[in-house]
Amino acid sequence: MTEILFYHIERGAPSDVLPGLLERTLSRGWTAVVRCRDEGELRALDDHLWTYHDESFLPHGAGAADERVPVWLTTGDELPKGRDVLFALSAETFRPEGLNGLTRAVLMFGASDAPAAREAWKAVKGAGAEATYWKQDEDGRWVKAG
Repeated sequence: MTEILFYHIERGAPSDVLPGLLERTLSRGWTAVVRCRDEGELRALDDHLWTYHDESFLPHGAGAADERVPVWLTTGDELPKGRDVLFALSAETFRPEGLNGLTRAVLMFGASDAPAAREAWKAVKGAGAEATYWKQDEDGRWVKAG
């Protein structure tokens, strides 16, 4: 069964915390799909992942899925075979019914997206799936809250 995590971003935007989460994902030997709201968000994230840190980058791609690329950015609903983790950058891009085959699914949301995230939480729990809620502490670290 897919492990479902809700990450409530209280400081910054998904693009601020996503690189660290992707680094941890890749360090486990997993691959990821990052589902963006639109092409503008995808392009901005694509640029950010190449430049977010002076001494490293996250290997990623967009467009046609390529199994050799460990992080794939998309605006679509497809989940290429063999991917381990989905990062949905908003509640509108999270599809609880389409998570089969994943190790983990992460819904990242901020205050403006909280009502839709609550509805996604209810849908996940209503389907009998397990989910955990994480929020940032005052130092920006993730703390399990539910």
